[in-house]
Parts: sequence; C-alpha cells; structure tokens
Amino acid sequence: MKQWPLVWVAALTLTSACRQNGDAAKQSATFDSLSEAFVKGYLDWRPQAGIALGFHEYDTMVTDYSQASMQNEIDRLRRFDSLLGNMDITWMTKEHYHDLLLIHLGIQQELLNFVDTKNYNKNPMVYAQAVDINTYVKRNFAPLDYRVKCIEHVERLFPQIFAQAKANLEDTLAKPLVDMAIVVAGGAVDFLKNDLLIALKDYKNDTVFTSSNAVAIAAIQDYIAYLKTKPTNNNFAIGKENYGKMLRSVEMIDLSPDSVLAIGMNELKREQGMFQKAAHVINPNKPAVEVYKDMEKEHPTADSLIPDARKHLEGIRQFLIDHNICSLPSEVRIQVKETPPYARSTSTASCDVPGPFETKATEAYYYVTPVDASWTPQQKEDWLASFNYYTTDVVTIHEAYPGHYTQFLHLNASKATQVEKIFASYAYVEGWAHYTERMMLDEGYGNNGDSVTAAKFRLAQSGDALLRICRLCNSIMLHCHGISVDSATHFFMANWYQGEKPSQLEALRGTFDPGYLFYTVGKLEILKLRSDYQQQEGANYSLKAFNDAMMDHGMPPIRMLREILLKDKTKWNDVL
Repeated sequence: MKQWPLVWVAALTLTSACRQNGDAAKQSATFDSLSEAFVKGYLDWRPQAGIALGFHEYDTMVTDYSQASMQNEIDRLRRFDSLLGNMDITWMTKEHYHDLLLIHLGIQQELLNFVDTKNYNKNPMVYAQAVDINTYVKRNFAPLDYRVKCIEHVERLFPQIFAQAKANLEDTLAKPLVDMAIVVAGGAVDFLKNDLLIALKDYKNDTVFTSSNAVAIAAIQDYIAYLKTKPTNNNFAIGKENYGKMLRSVEMIDLSPDSVLAIGMNELKREQGMFQKAAHVINPNKPAVEVYKDMEKEHPTADSLIPDARKHLEGIRQFLIDHNICSLPSEVRIQVKETPPYARSTSTASCDVPGPFETKATEAYYYVTPVDASWTPQQKEDWLASFNYYTTDVVTIHEAYPGHYTQFLHLNASKATQVEKIFASYAYVEGWAHYTERMMLDEGYGNNGDSVTAAKFRLAQSGDALLRICRLCNSIMLHCHGISVDSATHFFMANWYQGEKPSQLEALRGTFDPGYLFYTVGKLEILKLRSDYQQQEGANYSLKAFNDAMMDHGMPPIRMLREILLKDKTKWNDVL
C-alpha cells in the first residue's frame, strides 16, 4: 500500500494545469462518486451510526455480524482504500485531499478492529452494545407510533445478533471484557423492563410491542447466560504493535506508545503540582486531598441542582462573549434538563446533540442527573458532592460552552463536507472539550479577585485532569506493558486520589477502550498547536481566531489541523 503523505500544498501547484484541460473536473467527479459510494456502504453496515447522524432510512436496520458479512465488509474497506490510494492527487484541492485522508483513516481504524485486534472475535462488549435502542426514545425525530414500530422491528432481530455473536466469539475470552459485557447487557435488560416502559408511557397500542420486548429481553438474558459459561483469561491487551497502529493509523501520531507514556508521566507530575498548589492557596494547613473533600461540601441542594446548573450555564456562555473566547454561530441555547429516567444509571451529566444531518429533532440537551428520592441521606450527599459548584461549572464548560455543544454549533455552521461531518477523531472531539476546561480558567473564569475561590475552580479542574492523565498512563501500561486491572486500579487511587470503586471502574474501562488516552493526548496536541500558532502569528495572534479555526474544519486528527493552521511545514509532524 502506498504511503499517504500530507502533500496537498505541493499538489496545488499542478492543479491549474489540470483544470485547463478539464482533467480536474473529471477527477473531481470520479472522487465524489467514490466518496459517496464508500460512505453509503460504510453506513449500510453500521446503521446505528447512520441513525445517530440523522439518516433515518436506517431506522429499522441492525448490523449483520455474520462471518460472511464481516468478510465482505473487510474486502470492501480494502478495495476502497486501494482505489482511493491510487488516485492521482495532483488535481486535488486541499478539501478534496483532506476528505481522502479522512476516509483512509476511517478505513484503517475499521481494519484495526476487524483484522488486527480482532475486536469482533475477542470482545463480547461489541454485541452487548449493539442492542442499544435509546436512539428511538431520547429524540422525537418522528411520531411515537413510527418510533415504536421501529423498536418492535429491531427488537425481533436481537436473537440474530446474539446467534452471530456466539458464532464469532473465540472459545476463551478475556475476563474483564466478559464481566463488562455482562454488566452492559444486564443494563440493557433493566432498560427494556423498566426505563423503556417509562419512556413509552404515552403509547397505547402495546400488544405487538409487549411481544417484541419479551423476545428482546429473552435474547439478551440468553447472551448473559452464555457469557457466564465462557472460559476466561486475562488476555485483553491489544499489544504494543497494535497500539502503535492505533496512534499512527487513527490519529496520525508518529510516536511510540512508550514515548507517549513518558509524556503522560511528566504531565501527571506537573498536574499533581498544580493540584497541590491550588489546595495550598485554599488551606495551607491541610493535605490537598482533604482540602478537595472540603470543597465538595459546597454544593447545591437536591431542589436547586438543575436551576443552578441552568443559571451557571448562561453565565458561562456570556463569559465566552465578554472575553472573546470564540464565536457562537447560533443564538439557539442548549436546554438544561434532568437526565431521562432510562439513562440515569449510566450518566451523571452529558451533552446530547442531534446528528449533523438531522432535520426533525434538532434540539440539543445538557442533561444533569438529579438526586433519587429513594437514596439514603449519605447517598444523596455523595451525589451532590460530585456536583459541587466548582466541578459542575467545569463539567458545563466541557459539555456545553465552549466544549461539545459549541463544537456542534461550529460544525453545523461551517463549510465542512459530508465526510468531515461523519468521520470524527477521538482525540479531537474529547481533546477539545478537555482543553476548554483549562483554557477557560486560564482566561479568568471563576476568578473575580478572590484568590481562594479561583483556587477552588482550579482544584476542581485539576482533579478532572488527573483522571484523564491516569487514563493515558494506564491505557498504555494495560495494553503494552501487561499490568493487571488491580495494578491499574491502584495507580488511579494513588494518582487521582479517589476511592477503590471509581478507580476500578476506570481501570476496567481501559481494558476495552484503550483510546481513552486521547482525552489528554488531544488536549496536549491542541495546546502545542496553539503555542506554535501563537508564535507564528505574533502580534496578530488572537485566542478567538485560534479557537474558531479549531472548530471550523470538521473533526479531524489534530495532525491535520497543524497543516491547516501552520505555515512552516517542518512543524507539521511535531504534534506533542
């Protein structure tokens, strides 16, 4: 396979000659046709992704996980990569070439899952997550009768999905992945038995639905029983070679896993210093962790949780405007609401935006999970402590302004192509939201002249940063250095300063989501790019111009944004 260098600048010098004889127009039409055919085939095999994007022709479809179907998809991916990789690029504009690269990277990510890590053969989570039907109830993209009929149709396909899972999965599976798949599948059963019924309480013609729901529940319960009988081992690691492929082929990071780990360990030491420094400002006579726990006691009441979040949200949005942080392409606000009952078991706070191609249910929601009246007093206190005023504002920055919701507004308002709106970089999407937490505080949010209050905001932000840095380090150590889940748990406890249960859950997530290192990696890439961009622009530098440029070119790997924003080609590969 030929290499895919970022060479559109050189290619542009030949574009004019090509256009004079009409070759460019022909080449453009050929590429557009191939691109459209690839995207259609891509979504045909991944109908859940299509629905989430807003393509409702996929509403009654599920993925065919049969071995023949998967081999056909592997062959299709390779065929398109070869066709696109052998195209003449001398005619291409930078937009065309970036689309070409995004498709190539998307293909490499899928081939990594299919062929290299054998995710469909080794990871039972794939199938446990494939029966998520939240999409049909969380957004009113069509009348309720239609959405219920879609649910009925899809639920009757659950037995097929799990029959294919049993045929695909290896005889012995990694215990952490099996355990998590059982938990996720059990949550799906609870959802179908309880939360789905709550969400559909206004639906009256329920005879057919009751039957399909029973079929779906039985299929998931059978899968759980099957997983409980599987022989297990601890071989969840994807290995150093595949990890390196993930960095290079998915995010265009040409560094070894150990080099990234070294960067992470240095960042951990730096952030722990920030944590200690902020705590010392608040109370120099107590250990930093105790200061952090004291800070968590400053929280809203159960009744004021949602109103306070709504009030603070508007203040954060106004801060963006007053301090020229970034443009806001729309006056439409994200709506603060209680997390729907059917989603409360898996979410504390989240941003739910419509797909970029959604035309009906275009509302966006910032969900905050309220206190459950049935909880004990201590459980209620612990929950509200996690929503202390400082942490909640940091979370709101991440989820809404100028994090994910603002990212969504820019994507919709930009001239991004269809390809740019479909293929998203993990490091870009989560790295941007994580970057905004620190950036906003650096620009003065939470600092009204009271050094103690400012330090509390910084302590909350630093605590969240420590979690993401520990994810980076543990991801590499779990998958490249062979450490156990127990060791990863203790690393979280020692360096994130949280208890055993949340630390264990984070360690377990690392076994099936090695990409969760990209929260921190993406943030560091953006900070490095901003520094290089500021040096380039000199007196003309503007934070607002930089932030807007970051959000107005789709959701690509940050390596591609370096090429777009930096004139010095020698710096394009210097991502971290």
